[in-house]
Amino acid sequence: MLARAQTPQGEVALRRRGDVVELIVNGVFAMDSAEVTSELVLADLVPATARRVLVGGLGLGFTADRLLARPELQLDVVELAGPLIEWARQGVTAQLGRVASDPRVQLHHADIAAFVEASDDHWDALLLDVDNGPTFLIHDQNAAVYGSDFLRHCLARLAPGGMLAIWCEDASPALAATLATLADVQTHEIPVTREGRDFTYVVYLATPR
Repeated sequence: MLARAQTPQGEVALRRRGDVVELIVNGVFAMDSAEVTSELVLADLVPATARRVLVGGLGLGFTADRLLARPELQLDVVELAGPLIEWARQGVTAQLGRVASDPRVQLHHADIAAFVEASDDHWDALLLDVDNGPTFLIHDQNAAVYGSDFLRHCLARLAPGGMLAIWCEDASPALAATLATLADVQTHEIPVTREGRDFTYVVYLATPR
């Protein structure tokens, strides 16, 4: 066990299994460092012209770290679990430490829905990876993240030509249909293999009409 703490939403923990780091949230496996293809795809969908990006969900820092390979980028990262932000600042893992120590990054301890709805800022890309998607929630309150009201707020916070991308553990026809009422939508399927089992993660990419 690298670190663990209680939060109002339940326990959050980082643990190491061999060379693999795991993030456990509320007793549920959230992600690990063994298979991060979809986290990197999420970052790579951001256009090269983007200069300011908001990432909802710090996780183990793979999406943020990938984006920071672009020298001109400014990054806001919103994370609900305060201890995870502190562990990043303490460098509990090298990856989280790199993200937290980069001067182009602002880490915000906040609920993503409240943060976006209260903001007057605009971003070239807004990436949501705050839960496993609407079909398998770690936190029940995150259901609102996939609802039309919040998605409309996200689209309104995009700069001209901006994009909204949402990571999901599995396809969600209901989410795709909701997005289609608000924006033009592309579906990106990412096949991955974990411990001998095949999965298909999905990223929905929405651009204002």
